This record gives sequence, structure tokens and C-alpha cells, in this order.
Amino acid sequence: MRYNKTFPQKHGLTTITPSALYRQVLTLLFTLSLSVVLADSPYQWKIKVSVSPEMQKAYLKGGRLLLHVTSQREREPRNRSEITIGITPENWDGTRAIVIDTRARNLRTSGLDKPLEKPDAKYCFQVVYKQNPDDGQENVPGNLYSNIDSVQLSKKLSLSLTLTTLIQPVPVMDHKLVKLVTIQSKLLTAFRGRPSQLKAAVLLPSGYYDNPAKTYPICYRIPGLNGRYTAVNTVFGNKEFADWWLSGQAPQVIYVFLDSQGPYGDTYQVDSENNGPCGRALTEELIPEIERQFRYNPASKKRFLTGNSTGGWVSLGLQIFYPDFFDGTWSYSPDPVDFEHYGLINIYSDKTIFYNRYGYLQPGRRTTNGEPTFSMKDWIANENVAGRTNNYLISGGQFGAYNAVFGPKGADGLPSLMFNPDTGEIDHAIAQQWEKYDLKKVLERNWPTLGPKLQGKIWIWMGDMDGLYSNVATRYLEKMLSKTENPKSDAKIRFTAMAGHGQEWSDKAVLTMIAEKTK
Repeated sequence: MRYNKTFPQKHGLTTITPSALYRQVLTLLFTLSLSVVLADSPYQWKIKVSVSPEMQKAYLKGGRLLLHVTSQREREPRNRSEITIGITPENWDGTRAIVIDTRARNLRTSGLDKPLEKPDAKYCFQVVYKQNPDDGQENVPGNLYSNIDSVQLSKKLSLSLTLTTLIQPVPVMDHKLVKLVTIQSKLLTAFRGRPSQLKAAVLLPSGYYDNPAKTYPICYRIPGLNGRYTAVNTVFGNKEFADWWLSGQAPQVIYVFLDSQGPYGDTYQVDSENNGPCGRALTEELIPEIERQFRYNPASKKRFLTGNSTGGWVSLGLQIFYPDFFDGTWSYSPDPVDFEHYGLINIYSDKTIFYNRYGYLQPGRRTTNGEPTFSMKDWIANENVAGRTNNYLISGGQFGAYNAVFGPKGADGLPSLMFNPDTGEIDHAIAQQWEKYDLKKVLERNWPTLGPKLQGKIWIWMGDMDGLYSNVATRYLEKMLSKTENPKSDAKIRFTAMAGHGQEWSDKAVLTMIAEKTK
């Protein structure tokens, strides 16, 4: 069963166990209340949005309008807001103004139903138009955003905002050791039916130009969720790191910053039904071109991976899926590597991601003291606002990305939803198809073949109070690997008590460990 992508689905109370009945009642109440919120919002705002004459040529039909409202002055509303309203305008060609009406049924809201922290303050309004077909994110090149207006909030409000600015690409820093590599991927172009590029930034070792005949180890750094190759600007732009890198004390390693851009959000650098052959494009097109340009010798067997969070999962996943191609990974705080412990959810047997088996709201995030800060229901509600399908399907966020990477393509050409966007009910037929990306299951089922190829190649760090509960899956991965035979796994998995998500992640530490391994 595929869930309706626009409107909540009605469900009957068919179970008889008290906890399940409790969950069904809560789910039904939530679904009904959603319709009331959209139709009978206490706020009667009418925000008129137009496209400036200068932006008419840049405008693309079919995008998502996102209105951001915040009382904060130190940042633009589009960078973080207390209230977000999303709508996909029908048949809007950009030549006329459109009105965002908070009492309309065809929009999603986040934060509009919660008490305002500063009810007496002036709030800043700004609108973003997500239209880039090749990037699921919001504040990325190709999208438009408006001027900012500041007004005193009231239940009735009229305002006009104009889309005046096209977001431009971020340039890579100008330095002789930093190089940009851009290729047109034949594989992705053929899959997507339009030109598709792959980009990476290369940080060369300090002695590179002094030793023109020397080859070097190479490490591919995968970014966190929706990260970009321009992360080189932040890393090498850090004075402490740059001084170390240039001092001659840093390891002589080619450090490559990969890019995770995809039409539905992060591609996770693997082949998938929705994003296309991203793993093949990486290993057969981009990496060979990088190594052709920058003196890496494949025969040296010194091609490594690293990453944190999503990058932790991707670096581990690439090592597992391409065990002969890569020669070792340093993976920090990986996303869930076991989908029976997808955070605190078992996608194969749980009924919903919104409530646990005891009838309580399922937490999605926590502090290092264990205090929940964000429920799964809140998380998905936010992503529902961002997607032009009026749900998280192509939100560009974490769960939109998961669906596109791990799930099958639907009959309409878009990814299939693994769970209902309004009730959290899991579609187990879809969940079962995620198994081929369940890293623990992949290792369990293929250990006689994979085990020998992965010896000496896996290093994982995880905080035992991971803010996304990813430590649970990593614990079960460790338990499984500890029972392997022929060969007995020598994977190094280290946990730090009371440490949070990515707390010990360090480019410098990774590069130092690579230097030790390549001595």
C-alpha cells in the first residue's frame, strides 16, 4: 500500500490490545486535529508573495513556497525560524502575485500552534521559493528568497514580500593547495535525463609541489547530512588546522571533500532506485578522475574513507559495498547501521514511528543526559512542511533522503513512503525493501565473502549518549561482529560513555590515524 501524498489517511480501530488501541486513538485524534488546524487556524494571515522583474527569468514553475517567521535578529528567518508555513502553488507562473492564507487547507505549518516565546516582540518574515530540481535543500543555489519585513504579530495580518534574490553557488577558497574537480557524470545524466555534474574539492598535502614525482595516500571525506564539497572552506579556513597542515607536521595525505547533493536530498553516495547509480558514478567516474589528476597510485592500496553522522554511515557503507576498492574507513557516529534499531524503532515489526510499543511518543533526539528534546512526530511534521508534495516525501530532509536512498520508486516516479506522513504507520512491504541497505544484515548474510575483504579496514567511533539514538544500532552491530568466525572480525568499534553525536569527530585525528596506518 502506498500512502496518499497530500491528505491524511483514515484508519479504523482494528486492534484489541490496550496499548495498540491507545496508539490508534491518539493517531486518529492527531489526524482529525490536523484538518482543524489547517482550516481553523487562530491566525488569519494573508501574505502576498510576488517575483521581482529581475527574477522572472530565473523563476521555475512547480516549486515550494516556504514562509519563515522569527523573533531573532541575529540571523535571517530562512536560516532558522520559530514558525514555518509551506505551500505548493498550483499553476503559478510567477508573473502574478500569490497569497499565502493561513486558513487554507492546502498548506502545512510548523510552530503556528505553539505559544510564542516573545509575543510582544516584532517578528521578521521572509519567504523562500524552492525550485532547484537537482537539489532537495532550501538555502541552496538556484532557489529564490525575499526581502525581510518586520511587524508586530497579531491574529489578523496582511503583508507583502517579493522574491528578489537568486542564491548563487559558493566558491571554493582560493589557495594553491585547494583544487576543484567538476565532471559531468554520464551515468547520472543517462538516469536523470538531464546533465548531472559531480563535484569535489581536493586539499593537497603541504609538500605536494616540492615532490613532483611522489604519490600519496588519499582519503575521501564524506560530509554530514546534505553537506557540500565547500566544507573545505571551513576546514582549511580554520587557522589552527591550516597552520598544522602547512607546518610540515601534518600527514602527507590527499584529502578529498565529497558532495552529497541530490534531487531528494543527500544521496548517501550509493546506487538507489530514486537517485540513480550514485555509487557507480563515484567509484567509476569521479574518483578515477581525481586520482588521475592528483598523483594517487591505486596499486599502493591506500585509498581511505572517513565521515561523521551521515558521513559516518556512508563511509562505512561504501567500505562494505566496495570492499576491494577502498582500503579502510574511519566512521564517526554513523546513522543507524541496523534497521531493527532505527533510532528506537524497528522498521520491520513496529506499527508506527510516532509512538513506541508502550503508547508513548517516540523521541527523535535527546541531550547527553538522556532528556528527549524532539519527538519523531515533530520531526516529520517539520519535514512535511518542506516538501512540495505537502509531506516529507521530497522534503530534502533526513527522512526524505532516507526514503529516496533506501526505498523503491513508486508508480508516479517518486520515492515510496515507508511510513504515513500523518500517522507514522509503517508500510512493512516498503520497509522490507530497505533491507539491502541494512548494513548489519548485509554483513550477516555475506560474511563468508565480505569478512576476509574487510579485515583491518573498519574503525568506528560512537558516543553512548548519541543525540539521535544511533548508538543502539552500533551496539548491535558490534555484538554481531563479535560472533563472526572465519574470519573473526577485527573491526575496531569504540564507544565513549556520556558522549553525544559526533562529539569526538576531528579531521586532524582521522588524518593522524591514516598516517599511522600507512607507515
